[in-house]
Amino acid sequence: MPPPAANIQLQYEVLTGDVGLHPLSGRSQIEITGQDRGKFLQGLCTNDILALKPGLGCEAFLPNVQGKVDGYVYVFCRESSLVLDTAADQAAPLIAGLDRYHIREDVQLHDRSRSWAELLVCGPRAEVLLSDSIRQAVPQQALEHLEAELAGAAIMLRRVPFAGACGFFVACDADRLDGCSTALQQAGATPCDAAAVEIARIEAGTPLYSRDITSDNLPQEVDRNGQAISFTKGCYLGQETIARIDALGHVNRTLMGLRFCSDEVPAIGTQIVAGKKTVARVTSACWSLKLDAPLALAYVRRGHNRPGTKIASDYGEAEVIALS
Repeated sequence: MPPPAANIQLQYEVLTGDVGLHPLSGRSQIEITGQDRGKFLQGLCTNDILALKPGLGCEAFLPNVQGKVDGYVYVFCRESSLVLDTAADQAAPLIAGLDRYHIREDVQLHDRSRSWAELLVCGPRAEVLLSDSIRQAVPQQALEHLEAELAGAAIMLRRVPFAGACGFFVACDADRLDGCSTALQQAGATPCDAAAVEIARIEAGTPLYSRDITSDNLPQEVDRNGQAISFTKGCYLGQETIARIDALGHVNRTLMGLRFCSDEVPAIGTQIVAGKKTVARVTSACWSLKLDAPLALAYVRRGHNRPGTKIASDYGEAEVIALS
C-alpha cells in the first residue's frame, strides 16, 4: 500500500502543523446525574472519581467482576453531573452494565449520544483559534474542560489529546454542530477527513474501545496505568484482579506501537508468530506520515514488548516503539 493520497497528506499536515477540524460522528456520551453520582461511579471504575473537581477529568476503565475491560472512557466532572465520553455504539451496553449495580443510590443515567455531538479541533494553532472564538482562555491540562459560547451555542470545550497533544473536543447540542463548525472554519480551521484523523490518532497512541480494547483485555494490558488507574483508591468492581496484577508486576501482553520496514500496511487482526507462539496482534494500522512507514497499535507479548525490540514478520521487520 502506498502512502495516503495527497489530500489526506495535506489534511494531516493541517492537523499536526496548523489547526484541523473533524466531526466525531457517533461518539457515545453518557451523563450521570444525582447526588450519589460520584460515589456510584467510584465503585465501578479504575480511577479516583471523588478526587475530581468541576472542570477536571480523567481516563478510566470500567471493569467487570473478573477485572476485564467492559469500557474505556473519558470522565468529565461538571457542577451537577459526570459525563462519560467514549467510542461509538458503547452507550447502551455501558448504561446496562452500570444500571446492574444501581440499587437505591440517587443516580440517573442519561444517553446523550444523539442529543449531543462533538467536533475535534486539533493542531498547534488550536489554542489560539479557540481562545479567540470563545473569548476566554482554553483548558491547559489533559481532560480539563469548561463551558462557553460559540456562534451563539452553549458548548463544552474539552482538552483531549485524542490525535495529538494540542487537541480539543467541542461538544454541543447536535442541532448546533453545523453552526459551530462553520464558525470555526471561518476563524481558520480546515476540515479534515476521518483518514487523516486516524493517522494522527494511531501516531498519538490513542486506543479505541471495540477496536484496540475489548472485554478480552485486562486494564494493565492497555498500558495506560498512569492515566486511567488509581492504585490507592478504595474498593471497586474487579479491583482484586487488577491489584493482583499490580503486585505481580506485569501482564503477558501490552498495547504498543509497531513500526514496519515494509511498503504495505498490515491488516487489522494480523498476528505475528515467532516459533509456534503469537508474539503480536495488530489492532489498528496506518501509513504513518511522521515515520514514513507502516505503523500499528498491537498487543505485544511480554519478552518482546520492550521499545527497540525487533520482530520478524510477513510485513518486514517490525520495531516496537512507545507511543503514549
